[in-house]
Amino acid sequence: MSAAVAAAASAAISSYNKSSSSSSNHSDELLTSQRVQVSVTPPLSRYESQKRRDWNTFGQYLKNHRPPLTLSRCSGANVLEFLRYLDQFGKTKVHSENCAYYGNSHPPGPCPCPLKQAWGSLDALIGRLRAAFEENGGSSEMNPFGARAVRLYLREVRDVQAKARGIGYEKKKRKKLNQNQQNGTMIVVDQEHYGGGFVNQYSTQI
Repeated sequence: MSAAVAAAASAAISSYNKSSSSSSNHSDELLTSQRVQVSVTPPLSRYESQKRRDWNTFGQYLKNHRPPLTLSRCSGANVLEFLRYLDQFGKTKVHSENCAYYGNSHPPGPCPCPLKQAWGSLDALIGRLRAAFEENGGSSEMNPFGARAVRLYLREVRDVQAKARGIGYEKKKRKKLNQNQQNGTMIVVDQEHYGGGFVNQYSTQI
């Protein structure tokens, strides 16, 4: 009788070991499968990183607004308020008409004229925010960053800064010749660009 019990116990232990081994192998297979399925997210480009920071900054501005604003209720007027708010972080000297250095791109000395955001920085900022708005579910028809008032404001800032700083933003055209490798013909491409320099970046502090 004891021999039969011993045989049964041995069989049970053997079955348990096989089951444990099978379970362990299955777990290893799952872990291996999970490791294979994990994909490495590529780092964001400089443009995408800046666009995300701009979007977060604008969202924080809406929260701090009095009264607080939601994105769905944001209008072109609110975008203009945001752009004017950013002027306090500007690094571009914009001379007033009464300043002795008005129209001088290289003033010989300091003056009390205010620092503001450069037109180029604001123009690039609006472009990124306009794209971010639509990427976050907004429709192009209701995009406050593409409002006519915003475009007119940017144009006014460009013209005012051009006169105050003596920097021309006239449109220029240049021709670039590209060789068509398929049929051997030459293609003339017109490229428009604005003259003048603008390298200042606004602060993201709120």
